[in-house]
Amino acid sequence: MVLDHGATGPDRPAVKDLDQALTYLELREAAAAVASGLSTRGVVEGDRVGLHLPNSVDFVVAALACLWTGAIFVPLATTDPPARLAGILADCTPALVVTSDHSDHSDDAGDSGDADDAGDGPGANTPMDATSWVPIGALRLPGAEPPTPSHSTERGAYAIYTSGTTGTPKGVLIGNRAFAAAVAATSEALGLNGETRTLCVSPFHFDGSFGTLFPTLYAGGAVVIRPREALLFPRTFFSAVKREAVTYTGFSPSYLQLLLSSPQIGQLADTDLGVVALGGEASSVADIRSLWAAAPQVAVFNRYGPTETTIAVTHALVTPESIAGGTVSMGRPHPGVTFHVVDEADRVVEAADQVGELYIGGDQLMEGYWGAPALTAEVLRTDVVAGQTVYRTGDLVYRTDDGEYVYIDRADRVMKRHGVRISLVELGDAMRGLDGVSAAACVAFDDGGQTGIVAFVVADGPVDTLDLRRAAAHRLPESMLPDRIEVVDSLPLTRSSKLDERRLLAEAGLVELRGGAAPAGPAPN
Repeated sequence: MVLDHGATGPDRPAVKDLDQALTYLELREAAAAVASGLSTRGVVEGDRVGLHLPNSVDFVVAALACLWTGAIFVPLATTDPPARLAGILADCTPALVVTSDHSDHSDDAGDSGDADDAGDGPGANTPMDATSWVPIGALRLPGAEPPTPSHSTERGAYAIYTSGTTGTPKGVLIGNRAFAAAVAATSEALGLNGETRTLCVSPFHFDGSFGTLFPTLYAGGAVVIRPREALLFPRTFFSAVKREAVTYTGFSPSYLQLLLSSPQIGQLADTDLGVVALGGEASSVADIRSLWAAAPQVAVFNRYGPTETTIAVTHALVTPESIAGGTVSMGRPHPGVTFHVVDEADRVVEAADQVGELYIGGDQLMEGYWGAPALTAEVLRTDVVAGQTVYRTGDLVYRTDDGEYVYIDRADRVMKRHGVRISLVELGDAMRGLDGVSAAACVAFDDGGQTGIVAFVVADGPVDTLDLRRAAAHRLPESMLPDRIEVVDSLPLTRSSKLDERRLLAEAGLVELRGGAAPAGPAPN
């Protein structure tokens, strides 16, 4: 569908970064040239191809070329340490890895070209030595006859490596059918079209970025790419939105907090930005209201979806009325996707307002974890919902009377103390609502063998933690108060723009809670 725009709207802008800009015809031609290069090097349908590329036009071209040939593209973080990268490559055994033209990893292995063109390679005596690292320029074969595009819906599309809670990378294999369903549903839910201009914020090795990148191209809109590191400075984001007439973007709630911390946030009111999609973490009512105060024209969507269910499975339009009760709805599942709330006895809960663990079925399920059938069987269950395979999310939710779903927290981030259920997300929202606090997050830690809760807060000015605790005590029962309050300069983000809890705990000298918090269990309040 994306490459079809090369015929129906050849001169429309498709994708641009700081180095190059392509129309849809040029994007099709570039993808065809790289697909020819992949085919010439023996890549066939079902092969894995690593993409060791930053957020760039080159990444988009390489991904589309893989889809063209039927290869499974595997995004690789250019900032990953060698040991992690080697582990991923050893697991997915790619036919080759595509790098930027100036990458130190590029050795163009197997190429008969000039030795002077070769880079330093991935380093001697590493598991990466057996992999061919090829600069994207060496794959471009302009004028060559590209392979016949693969239209099979039964093949894999991409594999995203995520560490989860174990720290060991596991490859989530997404099929072409699920990928196509998610892209189409996202594009329709957000109202994207040929006039859409999208700014990509999240790193491309994180599948949350696919919710901005591919739905925009599917709709025939234009994608704007800026270096990920530069966008960690809010002024770069504001400048790109204004200069590029951006109408849509998406990012995590933690990134929204970063933007809201800038005195320049009011600049958004004078831009074309009309749609913001939040996802990857629980959204805050207070932060959404702050965004509206700075940019009243922005429509905010809350999206939800684990990596294993392909990009996102819900998109809910947030309105002042919908958050009047203090919660942000997940909305309803996409067409072809089913939600099931399940209690501790693995029984599907039919009643509204009863909290349980969410299981997801339908068109957007992953194929499984690459090379890990036992691990796949643990989360893709066939014994919970009759006649369906469903994914166990580990997320606690409930369904409202009108059929929408509300996220509570991760099951391992909800605990009971003195009979009171505590969600770290809800507790963080409460701390954020205190006077003088601009941002806050609550994290569980190992408190001498017990589960402790620490609140990290960013203050507007000098503040005393005892004063904060007294203020919190006016809003919260004693059983819900955090055990510690730490004032920090900022809330650091991971590479996927989520809260970096490990870094916060380490800097506070606290021990990470292994195995998650003691679960509260899916019982109603």
